[in-house]
Amino acid sequence: MGYLTTHILDNTRGVAASGVIIELYKLAEDGTRNWVAKTISNTDGRCDAPLLEGDAFLAGCYELAFSVGDYFAAQGVELPEPRFLDVVVLRFGISDEDSHYHVPLLVTPYSYSTYRGS
Repeated sequence: MGYLTTHILDNTRGVAASGVIIELYKLAEDGTRNWVAKTISNTDGRCDAPLLEGDAFLAGCYELAFSVGDYFAAQGVELPEPRFLDVVVLRFGISDEDSHYHVPLLVTPYSYSTYRGS
């Protein structure tokens, strides 16, 4: 059975980003976002458990929403109002229900990147 994990790295300080609120949504065919899970990244910038696994791990389109603006504010970073990046939303697809999908986020207050990790 496949499963979904994530990892957040603070590229400004070169450390794992702990305390980031992460929400997962599954997109319906009509584009409606259906909430699936909410968690907070741990001291290693990871979730304590997979965001999706077992019977809940289904093919389809998903979104991960990372509350990075609140994270950087909590770190004492001076941010403009409105924040340039507040919630980073990554839309991605799961096509193989037997694979591990790892979706890392590398972030600063002004940029981010992602990739399909292992």
